[in-house]
Amino acid sequence: MANDIGYTKNLFILPFDHRSSFVKDMFGIQDQNLTAQETQIIIAEKKIIYEGFKKAVEEDVPKGETAILVDEQFGDKILQDARTQGFTTCVTTEKSGQKEFTFEYGNNFAAHVEKYKPIFAKALIHYNPEDEKESKVRQQQNLKILSDYCHNNGYKFLLEVLIPLTSNASDVAARRLTGMTPPRWTSKERFDKEMRPKLAVKMIEELQNVGVEPDVWKLEGMETIEDYQAVVKQAKSGGRDNVGIVVLGRGADQEQVEKWISVGAKVKGVIGFAVGRTVFWQPLVDLKNGKISKEQAIAQIANNFKYFYDMFMKEKIKN
Repeated sequence: MANDIGYTKNLFILPFDHRSSFVKDMFGIQDQNLTAQETQIIIAEKKIIYEGFKKAVEEDVPKGETAILVDEQFGDKILQDARTQGFTTCVTTEKSGQKEFTFEYGNNFAAHVEKYKPIFAKALIHYNPEDEKESKVRQQQNLKILSDYCHNNGYKFLLEVLIPLTSNASDVAARRLTGMTPPRWTSKERFDKEMRPKLAVKMIEELQNVGVEPDVWKLEGMETIEDYQAVVKQAKSGGRDNVGIVVLGRGADQEQVEKWISVGAKVKGVIGFAVGRTVFWQPLVDLKNGKISKEQAIAQIANNFKYFYDMFMKEKIKN
């Protein structure tokens, strides 16, 4: 394993690369063929998030440990500004709203990475080790292309993985991983606690075995120290000593995100978090509804980001 794969610094990401979900859930627009006016409104909303990020850095959060993750479609000027100001940037590469990972710009994806010269190129996948083989292979092949491109061209590779709850796949996984046939997984909460951590370890192993080598894994939060330790062990296996894990928020409520972050911070190898909607969503909703001003929305986003940073560092220092 190459010694240059990995990322060893703390990494606290404010992700706002949401596209189809942002358009639909924030503005109720079902048609993705946006008008020029609608596009400018969304660009302005993302600028507010960026201003909140910058305010957090100005006031408290170390610049060298933070990053933004934003899309080209609505974040072009943000990415350009962030680069000139020396912020760590992450550019998304996947087509939004797809079940399988495909490149937003097809075979021309590299030109869009080069345009911004980010520190990280990021991909989001929905991947359950018990998915059908054909689907997994297609995703593996595209991820291998991106992984190799990043490492051959001086970029870091950030891979975000969401492990979906599919009843059949979950039952099969339970039998394979525990030797038991459980009752049907009836709730996302139960799946998160009882099966997803084991599936995460298996997912990392499968992707490593086909040459997909993220520098940082962006993974769903877990409930126990032991669960985090297991995924860290697999992520660092085979000489991947510098590979890190950041905890994603998945749009969960603040209490749940607090738990995921506070537990993860206790584990060596968990280097930070990537929390987006839990940080910026409510301030933007309140602004849209006229309850707060733009300046107040920016301040609330900054405070929310700082809150999770302080929580992580407090737990890390204790351990």
